Amino acid sequence: MSQSPQLDVAPPRAQRRSLYKAFAASLSGTSLEWYDFAVYSSAAALVFGDLFFPTSEPLTGTLQAFGTYAVGYISRPLGGIVFGRLGDVIGRKKVLVATLLLIGVATFGIGLLPTHASAGALAPALLVLLRFAQGVGVGGEWGGAVLLSSEFSETSKRGFWASAAQVGPPLGTLLANGVLAILAGVLTPAQFLGWGWRIAFLLSAVLVAFGLWIRASLEETPVFRELAERGERPAAPVREVFRTQPRALTAAVLSRVGPDVLYAMFAVFVLTYATKTLHMSRGEAVTAVLVGSALQVGLIPLAGWLSDAYGRKRVYAIGTIGGAVWSVLFFAMAQGGMVSLLIGVIGGLFFHSLMYGPQAAFVSEQFHARLRYTGSSLGYTLAGVIGGAIAPLAFTWLLAETGSGYVIAAYIAVACVVTLAGLGLGRAVVDDVDEVPDQQATLAGK
Repeated sequence: MSQSPQLDVAPPRAQRRSLYKAFAASLSGTSLEWYDFAVYSSAAALVFGDLFFPTSEPLTGTLQAFGTYAVGYISRPLGGIVFGRLGDVIGRKKVLVATLLLIGVATFGIGLLPTHASAGALAPALLVLLRFAQGVGVGGEWGGAVLLSSEFSETSKRGFWASAAQVGPPLGTLLANGVLAILAGVLTPAQFLGWGWRIAFLLSAVLVAFGLWIRASLEETPVFRELAERGERPAAPVREVFRTQPRALTAAVLSRVGPDVLYAMFAVFVLTYATKTLHMSRGEAVTAVLVGSALQVGLIPLAGWLSDAYGRKRVYAIGTIGGAVWSVLFFAMAQGGMVSLLIGVIGGLFFHSLMYGPQAAFVSEQFHARLRYTGSSLGYTLAGVIGGAIAPLAFTWLLAETGSGYVIAAYIAVACVVTLAGLGLGRAVVDDVDEVPDQQATLAGK
């Protein structure tokens, strides 16, 4: 097998400050983008069914609202293809500024939308369009955010530094649900449903402006600069990934399915399950997700650090198996009230953290540096379509048809088995990520 120069060497002391800045930019930018994405997810579970898809059957309206939630996942591969390619050709930094701006404008637009009561069918159509734009932005964000911090770091510490992008979803969820909880607490239900929910979307303008300010001051990663200087930037990275690294792409996609489905359960669908099935208040449901997300902010980088010390696959697999088992226990204990719901959500997001912490390093290490943005973005976005996009819809339909949470737990278990298969296919690489396998070796899985 041929090898390219080792670009991911330990950074000198002079680059330590750049590493910290890149970590902060990856964390803050991704958190802000996921605030935008998560505030939609929460609103879809709590109010969009009534405002944009009014029906006489509550679960039917929620199902339609989650349909627009799924659009944000289905559109991600387009973002992964377009922005992933640009990230490997023109650089990580420029693309990350564009993705942040795109999702910010889309989220602000949702806050200005008319509802079905005033605009009829035009209202849900515009909602779907803006949700599509959100998904395109997120699809191009993740791969670059991972590389922004990891390509400044030492190879032996990549699990921890790459986890900056992984902290974005729970921190964004924490911010989004925190804002919604405050609004729901200070406003009457009629005020929240009438106009209060819009405030959470309009606030994104301030948050995105802050993120753009941070990212605009960054320099390009040393890995990409080295690739550019040596003329090793790919001309057609998407085609090259599919042609030369099918096993790496398959491993990246499959490894992400379980975490996406588990997150959809314990950070998104649990809001619907708690309010419509367990008959808890919106405040109680949101509080459970808030507490679990707050703990994830520390648990995810800890899991990334553990993967540096004990191996990506080992930590990842423990979280996968634990998540499948915990889902069954959750539905057994959920009827016990607020305390049981809180424990259930915390446990689910704990096991999700064990998967999510090592995930960024595991996925990016499957691909050569010159194809890393494209490969990572494709793995991330394609998995989102078959994992996170379908899950809330499937959960809602299964609950409506069977009335049993255990069927949902079985669905989660299958997704976790898929993730274990992806881990088995993936390379357990820590320090030789720039190795370029030829096509025959790749196809053979060597």
